[in-house]
This record gives sequence, structure tokens and C-alpha cells, in this order.
Amino acid sequence: MDKQSVRRAVFKERDALTPEQIKAKSAAIAARLYALPAYRACQKVLFFLSFRSEVNTRPMVEESLRRGKQVLVPKAVPETRRLIPSRLLDWEKDIRPGAYGIPEPHRDALRTVDPGELDLVIVPGAAFDQKGNRLGYGGGYYDRFFSLLKPAVPLVALAFELQIAPALPVEHWDRPVDCIITEERVIFTGGENKSV
Repeated sequence: MDKQSVRRAVFKERDALTPEQIKAKSAAIAARLYALPAYRACQKVLFFLSFRSEVNTRPMVEESLRRGKQVLVPKAVPETRRLIPSRLLDWEKDIRPGAYGIPEPHRDALRTVDPGELDLVIVPGAAFDQKGNRLGYGGGYYDRFFSLLKPAVPLVALAFELQIAPALPVEHWDRPVDCIITEERVIFTGGENKSV
């Protein structure tokens, strides 16, 4: 199955989830994230900000702020297809719909941080396989962003179980994630980072 077909099939299934199902599954995923050693140890964590039927990251962002972590969120630059990590201080004051309608920090709330300072990156995706291969949304934003990180930074994907595929098409530049958290399990992918 080609990438677009996989995306379409996953989105159809994910979009069929009710708000209550998304809330409950996201809460189960959050509990597993909070127990992860890499999360507990990190000081600077970048979260994707959920959109439509994605795993809801807002409660995780707010809990991470309460725990005293520096939370960074991505600002998309469509002209160059790049992500700028920005420090989040207050969701209500800082976040607005941005590129493609995805929540992101507005211009006056942009507090840029060097990607090389991150300890942990929480990654979105359309689908994943158990080897950690990731099928993104097609823009290449995260692929470009991963190349700016320190090599040892764990990549942790949050996904619903329905987003786990038997296998995915892979390009030579794709970096697999180190761990995938679903509402049912934590999948350690055997990637290069053993500290998750």
C-alpha cells in the first residue's frame, strides 16, 4: 500500500473515534508517558499540539508545565517547511490556530529555543510500525527538524492503537522513533536510543 492510501485509511478510522473515545484513549497514553524514564528525566520537552482527531496533547502539555518542565511547541514556517521550537508559558495567551489550522504560538508569543537544547521530542504521525518507522503527514517538517537534534535525543511517538501498521514504506532519510505509546502499550522499537 502506498503512503497516501495508508494515510487515508488511518484518517478514516481515526476520524470515526468519538470525542469521549479520544479523551479516554489520550488519558491512557498520558499515564504511560508520565511513567517513561526519558520523560521523567527530561527538562526541555517538545510536544506537538494536537489537531483534529490526533491524540490530545493539551492535558500533557499543561501537566508538564505544572511539573516544572520547560515545554516547547513547534511553530511551522510553510515557506521553508521548517519547525521552530518555541517555549510555551501559558496556553490561553500563547496559542492560536496557525499554518493549516494547527495550534501554534502566535508571533508575539514566540520564544525561540535551539533544537539542540531539547531532551525529549514528542512526535506526531499518521501511522507507525513496530520498528519505529513513521509515516508523517507529507510535509517533511519533522524529518527536517530531526536533523537539528542532538543524536541521543529520544523520539517518542503518541498514537492510537489503530495507527500501528504491520509495516510502512521507508525512505533512506527517515529516522525511526525510539518508542511508541498507545492506549494499550508502550512499544520500544529497538532504535538507537536505549534511554527511553
